[in-house]
Amino acid sequence: MWTNQSVFYQIYPLGAFGCPFENDGQQNHRLLTMNNYLEDLKRLEIDCILFNPLFQSHTHGYDTMDYKQVDVRLGTNEDLALVIDKLHQNGIKVIFDAVFNHVGRGFFAFQDVIEHRENSSYKDWFYINFWDNNNYDDHFSYQNWEGNNNLVKLNLQNREVVDYLLSVVDFWKDQFHIDGLRLDVAYCLDREFLKSLRSHCKTKDPEFFLLGETLHGDYNQWVNDEMLDSCTNYECYKGLYSSFNSLNLFEILHSFHRQFGKEPWCLYRGKQLFSFVDNHDVERIASRLQDPKHLPLIYTMLMTMPGIPCIYYGSEWGIEGKKNWNDTELRPAIDHLLWNPLTDHIHKLIQIKHQHSALWSCDYQQIALTNKQCIYQMKSEEETLWICINLDHEMFAFDVSLCQEVKDLLTGTSLSIDHSIQMEPVSSMILQL
Repeated sequence: MWTNQSVFYQIYPLGAFGCPFENDGQQNHRLLTMNNYLEDLKRLEIDCILFNPLFQSHTHGYDTMDYKQVDVRLGTNEDLALVIDKLHQNGIKVIFDAVFNHVGRGFFAFQDVIEHRENSSYKDWFYINFWDNNNYDDHFSYQNWEGNNNLVKLNLQNREVVDYLLSVVDFWKDQFHIDGLRLDVAYCLDREFLKSLRSHCKTKDPEFFLLGETLHGDYNQWVNDEMLDSCTNYECYKGLYSSFNSLNLFEILHSFHRQFGKEPWCLYRGKQLFSFVDNHDVERIASRLQDPKHLPLIYTMLMTMPGIPCIYYGSEWGIEGKKNWNDTELRPAIDHLLWNPLTDHIHKLIQIKHQHSALWSCDYQQIALTNKQCIYQMKSEEETLWICINLDHEMFAFDVSLCQEVKDLLTGTSLSIDHSIQMEPVSSMILQL
């Protein structure tokens, strides 16, 4: 699939383009700020943009009021079509954040229930108890998402709801020509709904990418031939920053082996999970890492581990952000992208990802490991790469069973390996054997 050799770039539009947190009803063409990003995205050689919610909502985008109307704080449907057309013209694909588990209270079907109660033709679109009440004094209660009554859970076992959501996907494909979806809280979604969604989408476009947001558990529940193509790899997300901060690379390499090792019991051999070091829901990696000098190294690992790497907007030049009550500090307004040595390093990693088939596969093997250093192998039929990491602030020498000339793809230099790999302090190498 096209995603195997792609690098994604995630943008949270309501934050990145400077929208007020509460929907003020004032139309503003902030989406066109995306034009300021385009040249740097091309320079960075990004393959696909993941847009978080774009459609009419009350606040953060996940309380949808209208799936078919761009949020007025961002602009119009015409603005979005222009932005996506320009991205496509420049070889950049686009996927939307599909919030199909729940809606906002302003969603038309729920408003009809508020007005007509038991007589509403949409009452079975939700899980409603007309003999109860809630904090909005509706004189009924309903299932929500994680205790938030502003997020009304949809009944995805209702065929009318399923057909409506599939019509939304068709609308997005017809109007905006999107290349895939991120399924918000996919771990909450009805499995039969996911099967219907996959069948519907793949019948129209076999290359249409379906990504699910998952946290814990066996990802095979969702990533399989009946449901999703990929899911968010939160296990390795946690392992990455935790290993770097505790100077214990055993943790992340244990996860790599558990997920992608060669033994039959390894969980996700051959599957391309979605990898990241931060996103719109978690602290920026520059705030999470205790040693700022480790930032380039964690991106080396992100771009070379099995899976589909994704960069969160602004993190490529190291901006910081910690969680606050509405996550706005994780989702700041950025008029245009910046560039610094970290960005240069990430750009080089993206070029290596594009050019080397060993990084498109999930053929992973651990070569050497200490608390602060590791070597792991990525392999294809055409080539073998060794990724070497040294977290320590001192030189380190790996003893290896290798005696040959190799090339460090990060620097372009040739090295003569005679059973020892010498590593500079706080450094990474990608050796082509």
